[in-house]
Amino acid sequence: MIKRNLNDLLSFVTVAREGTFTRAAAQLGVTQSALSQAISGLEARLQIRLLTRTTRSVSPTAAGERLLNAIGNRFDEIEAELDELSALRDKPTGTVRITCGDHIQRTLLLPKLTPLLFEYPDIKVEFDINYGFRDIVADRFDAGVRLGDTIDKDMIAMPIGPPVRMAVVASPAYFSLHPKPRKPNDLLGHNCINMRMQSGGGLYVWDFQRKDKQVNVRVEGQLVFNTSPNIVDAALAGLGVAWLPEEEFAPHIQNGSLVRVLDDWCPAFPGFYLYYPSRRQPSPAFSLVLEALRVTR
Repeated sequence: MIKRNLNDLLSFVTVAREGTFTRAAAQLGVTQSALSQAISGLEARLQIRLLTRTTRSVSPTAAGERLLNAIGNRFDEIEAELDELSALRDKPTGTVRITCGDHIQRTLLLPKLTPLLFEYPDIKVEFDINYGFRDIVADRFDAGVRLGDTIDKDMIAMPIGPPVRMAVVASPAYFSLHPKPRKPNDLLGHNCINMRMQSGGGLYVWDFQRKDKQVNVRVEGQLVFNTSPNIVDAALAGLGVAWLPEEEFAPHIQNGSLVRVLDDWCPAFPGFYLYYPSRRQPSPAFSLVLEALRVTR
């Protein structure tokens, strides 16, 4: 049996996952030329092409996909086991990777984790700001943050914040030129500021409910963004009607720079949850992050 070089296999897994030699080399801390030589050497020993290379990206061949599926999780398991060894140290160590939206990161996650980071300087937290429904297992995240009703059933979900209400707002200047909507379908006659979903590419449908009646409205407008801070800024500039969780508009509603409408059509619903794979044993560092984010009753 030919002895395999684990470093070369790790190099292959990293390139296949990252999709470029540039990002893979940065993650591994090696030069692109050294990484390319390692992959070429592995392919030569196996006598089969593992990666298809273009000028902009790299993707696994059929053989490469088979190898990635066979060994990729093995490296994840080794890394998890090494992280768990930190429990034997006086101070936990390791990196916790979380994918989430920018507002929830700034207003909830970072404030709750700040005391933990001061207490445990060997723990690192990496935030990935993303509004799409990322596959946290395939993308090697420890956890993600979503609204509770959008989380897959095979995940462990832990509430990290209070219930959420949506809010429909526009600036006083906008409403001086346009009548305030009295029911959700009135929004069809307004210039609405949309958000595009990163996962499917479509536009968010605005959901409303009053008592037992539910209404979904596909609004139209001049502006489309993929992050919420830009939507808030556009609404403040008088460029249209916006729809987001009320906490993102709260200070502007309070000072009068935004006016809320359709309040009775926006009931509270379960808020944000931290979710992570049920089959993965949490590392000591991740367990501390969980405890820091847990909602105290």
